[in-house]
Amino acid sequence: MMSFIDDHRDEYGVESICAQLPIAPSTYYEHKARERDPARLPGRIVRDQELKGEIERVYDENFQVYGAAKVRRQLNRESIPVARCTVERLMGDMGLAGAIRGCRRWTTIPAEDSARPADLVNREFTATRPNELWVADFTYVATWSGVVYVAFVIDVYARFIVGWRVSQSMRADLVLDALEQALWSRRDSEGVIHHSDRGSQYLSLRYTDRLADAGARPSAGSVGDSYDNALAETVIGLFKTEVNRRRGPWRGVDPVEYATLEWVDWFNHRRLLESIGNVPPAELESAYHRQTLGSALAA
Repeated sequence: MMSFIDDHRDEYGVESICAQLPIAPSTYYEHKARERDPARLPGRIVRDQELKGEIERVYDENFQVYGAAKVRRQLNRESIPVARCTVERLMGDMGLAGAIRGCRRWTTIPAEDSARPADLVNREFTATRPNELWVADFTYVATWSGVVYVAFVIDVYARFIVGWRVSQSMRADLVLDALEQALWSRRDSEGVIHHSDRGSQYLSLRYTDRLADAGARPSAGSVGDSYDNALAETVIGLFKTEVNRRRGPWRGVDPVEYATLEWVDWFNHRRLLESIGNVPPAELESAYHRQTLGSALAA
């Protein structure tokens, strides 16, 4: 409406145009005065403009996947107080939206003839400390050169991704390499429960032997049942939404590997997870180790 008056004011005059439109001439003149002098803007508009810059920064710094709730929590962590309804309103004005998760496609191939470890978890994905319980699973990513598979090993205590690997093959080497990374990064993991589904990769002789060598206790749910490995499914769902759907299509394995590396680092050290109190996994683990050290020194 303002632009219409700007375009025709010289020909018809502001008052004549406003007489035909639902706007008073004083409103138009005040609008133009605010354009010339931003100091005349109401405090709420000034505040909204400042917040829009901060919202866009947080949104871009977090892979453009955060919705209003996560953006607000991150702003509050940075001592920028703001209400969720305000963030929702401003994100709507800016056309920003969080990532929306889609359906899960199965990659599990059952190992009917393999020995089956007992289910030591029974759908209770909780841990009282790091290296008490790990969950493992893998998914696929479609690329222009074929399908690429991504495997993860996750520490349940803080949802910290301790191992991951990208491969063009879904054979046992994929999940074994992710396990090796997890064992290397967590040297004090003896006795950890390692839970997976009953896929052939996780029940292969090489994989089970490596778990035994590391002193890990194998556990397995049922095939094709997301509830029996729900926490791993949740993290993979986030990966699929926040990396695959938001940043594809992929040309090949190398871009997927680099994007996964970026995402895992962000997920572990900066992503706010509601399930652990809206803090990053690394922050929760650091708090645990500080508390443990403090208790040991006090004793």
